[in-house]
This record gives sequence, structure tokens and C-alpha cells, in this order.
Amino acid sequence: MYMKKKTWYAAAYILLQLIFSSRLQAQFNISWQLRNRAEFRSGQGAPLPKDTSPAFFISQRTGLQVSYNTQLLKFGLALRDVRIWGQDVSTINKISTQQNNGVMLHEAWAELLLSDSSARQHTLSLKIGRQELAYDDQRLIGNLDWLQQGRRHDAALLKYEQQSWTLQSGFAFNQNKEAASGTIYNSEPPGNYAASTNGGAMYKSMEFLYAGKKLKNGSASFLFFADQFNKYNSDSVNNTDTKQFKKGTWTRITTGAYFADRFFDMLNINAGLYYQFGKNAWGQKLNAWMSNVYTQYSINKKIAIGAGMDHTSGGTSGSTSHAFDPLYGTPHKFWGLMDYFYAGSGFGNEGLTDYYLKSKWKIGDRCFLTADMHQFFSDSKIADPLHPGSSNSNLGQELDVVAVFNWSKDITLEGGYGHFFTTPLLSYPEVKNISNPRPGANWAYIMINIKPEFFFKF
Repeated sequence: MYMKKKTWYAAAYILLQLIFSSRLQAQFNISWQLRNRAEFRSGQGAPLPKDTSPAFFISQRTGLQVSYNTQLLKFGLALRDVRIWGQDVSTINKISTQQNNGVMLHEAWAELLLSDSSARQHTLSLKIGRQELAYDDQRLIGNLDWLQQGRRHDAALLKYEQQSWTLQSGFAFNQNKEAASGTIYNSEPPGNYAASTNGGAMYKSMEFLYAGKKLKNGSASFLFFADQFNKYNSDSVNNTDTKQFKKGTWTRITTGAYFADRFFDMLNINAGLYYQFGKNAWGQKLNAWMSNVYTQYSINKKIAIGAGMDHTSGGTSGSTSHAFDPLYGTPHKFWGLMDYFYAGSGFGNEGLTDYYLKSKWKIGDRCFLTADMHQFFSDSKIADPLHPGSSNSNLGQELDVVAVFNWSKDITLEGGYGHFFTTPLLSYPEVKNISNPRPGANWAYIMINIKPEFFFKF
């Protein structure tokens, strides 16, 4: 009897081994996140009027992310809840008002391998669903992770990858709801919302081609990005200008190249050059460009310093706009941590030139400090009403200081302070349009990020 049971156990074990070995090896990952950020705002995003008081609040991101990976299939799901402490009454059991952020499906995608899984030298795959898009330094296309809700796209992505090359093509087509007829898309839902940089509208559809090449210590890439916006006519209702959407779209095209590499183990250089043409979201003919270059030198293993320049064209000539829009990127990373430019608070269409210095000091194995200084200019000269006949372009200077402490593998503490040395030009109607502004602006934050992760293989 004992031998018979032992034989059955052995047979069952062998059968299970055959079943699981015949299946592709799979990996299941799960992580959750709690990210709280307390902010003091006294002129963040725009100068504060003298008759208003600074703001203080605590925002919270709560996230759950799972992924399932095999050799033939990858699946990702991310739920995210974003809200301000106290925005819901403590006894209420309803979602926040539509003007506020709340529970949302941040990502839900599947990626299918279309090529032979045994071919290790190259792969062809299709990724479909709601997903983050992030390329190069995220200057033009990024996940905007600083924003508690982040950024994502409902899109399809075809990817071909070799050892050192990647070729990706993306497509999206947005609609407000299921409809019986028509494809008109209202790109301006209610609430505090900006789909792209500088307060821009959300695209109705988009297509892009991205080619990237890995270098020995860096990368180079080419981007061709087209996005379409629903045509509309401006109308006045109750003395308020409104958009009356109609059939057809305006197409904007952005194309250019990016380069980043490391030389002599101590010198990092990255640069980009992009051109934008077609028509913008307002139907205006477009002829604009953006360039950037940054060089960082590592003095030793602990201290690095760098200098750079970013330029985006602006202004108009006749009926043509020269205002470059940095698409769907991560502006908080580049044009000052106080988010005065190409962020949620628009600043007109006069363009920007940013000269900046950056420094990083590593303190031990778990802590580092950064200090950045920016000098901002408008790309276009703006008439100075205080001095008739003269013009100005100085938008001011910004100082940003940040400290990061990695408490453990799963917990990070971070704090920062920013001061904007404002100029009168910054508050003019062509820029921020602020009446009776306070001189100078301050912003500070403290953030804790808790993000444990677990991996399972079977």
C-alpha cells in the first residue's frame, strides 16, 4: 500500500513538472505606493497678487500596480487615487467632484510578442491599451510623474527591437463617448486640466515614429510626431467666448533628434533640436523650433556641476505662430521646479530662453543634494508699458534646492525650496497677466514616497 501511494505521488509530481515545464515561465509583480506631499505655495506657477494669501495643503497619491510577464505576453494594470487631505467630508461615501482628482485607471495594457520567441536577436511586439509613454529625457514625451496623477495615453504601440536599435510606432484616436454618428471630439473637459504643456488642448488623434540607437555610453534618437485637433469656430454665449466644434482636424507635426553620451567617464553631454510645423490647436499656421544643450562634469564621485541652455521659439509674424509647444513632456524636470513655464499655468506664446547652472552633491550612500539656478528670458521682446517706446525680455531668475534621503529600499524622503526673483515683465498680460503682483515668489515641499514591490516566478 505504501509503495502504491509513493508511486502515485511520484506520478503526480512528474505530471505537474511536465505541465509547468510545458508552459512558458511567468513572472508576477505587484507593488503599491503611498506618496504624500505637503506644499507651501506663495507664488508657485505665477506671481501671487498682493491681496491674496499663500496656500498650504497636503496631497496624496495611493497606487496599486500589478504586472504579469511571460515570453509571449506582458500585462500591466495600475490603479491610482489622487486627492487632497480633507477634500472629502470625513463621513461621506462618494467620489470627489469632477473638478478634483480621484480614483482612476492609470494604466491597463497588454503587450503581445508577434515574432518567434526563440529569436533572441530581435523582437516584434504590439502594446495596446492605456499606458505611459516616455522617450529620451522626457522633454517632449514623458509620464509627468511629479504630478500626482501623472500622464498616460490610450494608444497602440508597435515595437521592433534589436540589441542596439529600437523602432516604435504609436497611434491613438480619442472620443468623448460612444456615439451613433460623427467623430467630433471636445478636447476641453471640465476641471483644472491641461492636456499638454502651457495649458494646451488634448489631441483628437496622434501618430508617431521613434527610432533609437544605443551608444557605448548613451543614446541617439529621431522622432516624428503628428497630433490632430478638432476644428472649431469661436462664438460668444452670454458674453463668454466658447468653441463650437465642427468636422475636420488641424494637424501639427513635430520632428527632430536627440543625443546623449558620456565621455572620459566624467563628462556628460546631451542635446536636442526639433522643428514644429502644420497648424496648432487653434488652427494657426505654425513655424517653430526648440533647441537644448547641457554639459555636466563630474569633479569626483560625489560632486557634479553642469551648465546648459534651452530655447523655445515664440511670437507671431502675420498669421503665422512661432510658439513651440513641448508636446506631452515633463516640464517640471527642466524649466524650474516652481513650474512657471510650459506647465499647468500658461505664460502666453512669446517663447522661452533658459540659461541654467546645476550641481549635485552626493552625501554618503543614501543622501544627495541638488542646487539649480535659472535665468529666464522671453524669446520675443515685449513692449514695456512703464517705459513707452522700450521693450524687455527678462522674466527673472529661479533658485531651486532639493535634498533626497533614501531611508530604505522602499522609502524615500525628499524636501525642496524654490525662490523666484520676479521681474515686472513676468506679470504683463502677454505673460502671466497678474494684477498687483507681490515681488518675489516662494515655494517649499516635503514628500515621503513609500513603494514596496514583490516578485513571484512560477
